[in-house]
Amino acid sequence: MNLQTRTARGGTLVLGGGFAGGYVARRLGRDGATIVNPSNYMLYTPLLPEAAAGSIEPRHVTVPLRSMAPHADLLLGSAVALDPEARTVRVESEAGSFSVEYEDLVVALGAVTRMPAVPGLREHALSVKDVGDAIRLRNQVLRQIELADAAPESAAWRLTFVFAGAGFAGVETIAELQELVAGALRRHPRLAGVEPRWLLVDPSERILGQTPDGLAGFAARTLERRGIEIVTGRALQSVDAAGAVLSDGRRIDTDTVVWTAGVAANPLVAQLGLPVDHHGRVRVDEMLRVVDMPGVWSLGDCAAVPNAATPGELDPPTCQHALRQARRLARNLRGAPRAYAYRTRGQMATLGRRHGIAVLGRIHVRGAIGWTVARGYHLLQLPFASRRMRVMADWLAAACFRRDVTELSLPTETENRTDVDDRSVLSVA
Repeated sequence: MNLQTRTARGGTLVLGGGFAGGYVARRLGRDGATIVNPSNYMLYTPLLPEAAAGSIEPRHVTVPLRSMAPHADLLLGSAVALDPEARTVRVESEAGSFSVEYEDLVVALGAVTRMPAVPGLREHALSVKDVGDAIRLRNQVLRQIELADAAPESAAWRLTFVFAGAGFAGVETIAELQELVAGALRRHPRLAGVEPRWLLVDPSERILGQTPDGLAGFAARTLERRGIEIVTGRALQSVDAAGAVLSDGRRIDTDTVVWTAGVAANPLVAQLGLPVDHHGRVRVDEMLRVVDMPGVWSLGDCAAVPNAATPGELDPPTCQHALRQARRLARNLRGAPRAYAYRTRGQMATLGRRHGIAVLGRIHVRGAIGWTVARGYHLLQLPFASRRMRVMADWLAAACFRRDVTELSLPTETENRTDVDDRSVLSVA
């Protein structure tokens, strides 16, 4: 094997170019870094539901890493081996194999979709973890409408959509897609009178378990008014090509099952020999240093990050926390390390057009105000004025015109429907 050797720029090697890794490299500024990532962009995952539903152009929820961190080198590929004694990481890339030397290693490999051992789940369910997933889901929903129009006797099956997982991702995605389908069906007079069936399934007793009861109740009522069936206290028992079976034995005939029930730490962290907890997350101290591995740091969804502001609790896997961890870690790399501490500023979710919920400290808002707060927050978190302007233009167009119902083709979509996440081991957040 011809192993090329290179040294991390500025001595810092960042594995993962997602929200956590991308912001660490950005905040290191002219000190520089080398980023290893399978793609050349950072993904802003909270806007994926709107990208799937056509409210936002999918490309606009990504940010080029070379723009994000202009003083960093970018190596497209994946880390496959770590030698902490020699302080090197082996990287496999389409350009060849590399041995990258570092002084400080930042592990920010993010999370992958958590797929439990439900029969048929991996083979037949879609997920919403990256841009490709969002496009696949959009195409699947729009194609079902077209096929139902061609054969109206199949409409009941084709226009039944089951979403498993009633957290933020599941609630926002089903709300956005329900509006997309409602608008698209106006163009199909042969399907006049056909009512799509939407089911949101979760084993918990209520949706949005992290939010206050009042806001969760408002969200549930909003979805139910739109015809979305909320099935709590039930889980998926199995999935096949023709439908899904719930834990109460009920069978739902459908061609579309979407899995949004949580994430798990990227298994690559364990494969690299990093110390992990029982959830597979990298164990770090309050400074974000990996336990018993000098010169190695970790943050984001792949790490079990203690928070000095909430003793005894670990940070949840959210972009909000990853950004604050990145700020602290960048400072620790450039100076005397200090403990990471951050108090959550709030939680928010959009429920389709002009409806949303938000928690801002002790203030709870809902409806149009909650929707405005949620959108405003996401807009502010997007880096670069150019990206914000593009997203605002998309929102304006969506408010003034009907949603675009064009399918966006993917090279392997028709060839391999079961490939839910081609880069599951390499996905970053």
